[in-house]
Parts: sequence; structure tokens; C-alpha cells
Amino acid sequence: MSPSSGAAELPVVHSLEELTRLMQRRRGLYVRWSRGPAIDLGRSSSIDELTGVRMPGLSASPLDVEEWWGDRSPVLWAARRLYDYAHLPHEKGPGVRPWILAGRERGRGPDNEPLVAEVEPLCWIDDAVIDEARAQVAAQEHAWGPLRRGGN
Repeated sequence: MSPSSGAAELPVVHSLEELTRLMQRRRGLYVRWSRGPAIDLGRSSSIDELTGVRMPGLSASPLDVEEWWGDRSPVLWAARRLYDYAHLPHEKGPGVRPWILAGRERGRGPDNEPLVAEVEPLCWIDDAVIDEARAQVAAQEHAWGPLRRGGN
């Protein structure tokens, strides 16, 4: 998979295995849930929804596997990173979907999420990958529950 400059031309990841291979080849990747790079790169920063304050980068979730994860499945790690925020398209409305980016972390947002600048869009994540992530999580011995507990 090779990155492209135009968001519409970005490649698409079609499986958790493909996403995991990308994560293993390149560290410092993030997943962002939004209407896409074409919109996000025009403003280059997120806004805190509660206060309206402009932040010094785009809010995103890191994909790097943490050391404490040990020898557990990197595919399950990828599933977890997607599963945690899979509620966002429902909350934020039509057109919101996940995409992978690289960039430089410039700080932390109000939910302690990385704020990424100098963004390089790499690929979209297909909806089928989100379904696959949900299935991976559901197959675990102990139920994880959604990140947004008490929500929809």
C-alpha cells in the first residue's frame, strides 16, 4: 500500500490483518475518526467541543502496540483500538469514518488523546474492518464493553 496526496485516492485497508501489517512496518501511526483528510487538513487542528478552544493538532488515537501488551495478538490490539471509538460515526453523523495518518504529536487533548500535526494521510479503513474488530472483541473470554459506558 502506498500513500497518496489526495484523500479520495487514498488506499483502503480491508482487514485487521492488513492493518496490523501496516502497524508493524511503521511506528507512529494514528487512527482518526472524521469526514476525512480533505476536510481536516484544511483546518489542521481539532476544537475542544466543550470549550471551543482550538488545539494544536488533530485529535487521534495511537496505533503503536504498547510494551505492556506483551506477546498478545497485535491483531487484537488493532481491533481494540478501532472498537474503542467505533461509536463515533453514530455520534458525529454521516460521513465520519476512520483513516490512518502519520504525523508529529504536539500535545494532548482534554481526553488525553494525542494531538497530531504535520499530518500525512495514509489510508482509509473499510467498514468491514470495524465489523471484524467488533467480532474480535466479542470473541474474548471476558466482555470488554464499549469505551463510552452508559451511552447509546
